[in-house]
Amino acid sequence: MTTGDRTGHTDARVEGRLTHVRADGSAHMVDVSDKPVTARTATAESTVATRPEVVAQIFDGDLPKGDALAVARVAGIMAAKKTPELVPLCHPLPISGVTVDFARPADRDDAVHIRATVRTTGVTGVEMEALTAASVAALTVYDMIKALDRGAQITATRVVEKAGGVSGDWSRG
Repeated sequence: MTTGDRTGHTDARVEGRLTHVRADGSAHMVDVSDKPVTARTATAESTVATRPEVVAQIFDGDLPKGDALAVARVAGIMAAKKTPELVPLCHPLPISGVTVDFARPADRDDAVHIRATVRTTGVTGVEMEALTAASVAALTVYDMIKALDRGAQITATRVVEKAGGVSGDWSRG
């Protein structure tokens, strides 16, 4: 390591390397102890595509398995808190807030749009926690509708914006 702090974080970015991979190719958890504590937020989204009549049942709370949106919201919140247990190189973070919301896309009647936002005041971002929340919420919706539509699909899972930290704010636009 020739520049940057003891984490190797700066060097990896300057050299175009992945921060979780050392020069010898082995994976490691990045040391973030020298990074400043800042407020950080990330939002991710996912979509569950299914038949229009199933979407109607989801939003009416009329599924045979119960209220999918209430269950998926709690599952997404729980998932955000469990991210470091699921993704090996993620740091445990003091999560200060998680919201999981659902909407019918304006341009289609065959989908449920899921948006998860995670907040923390810490030394590293919460993009993985937001992605995990959106993903698990989508998985939960799928689980609750699979008997009605085995062809349902989870699509378009992605980070849409993040704020805070050294790299600053970013938005998909």
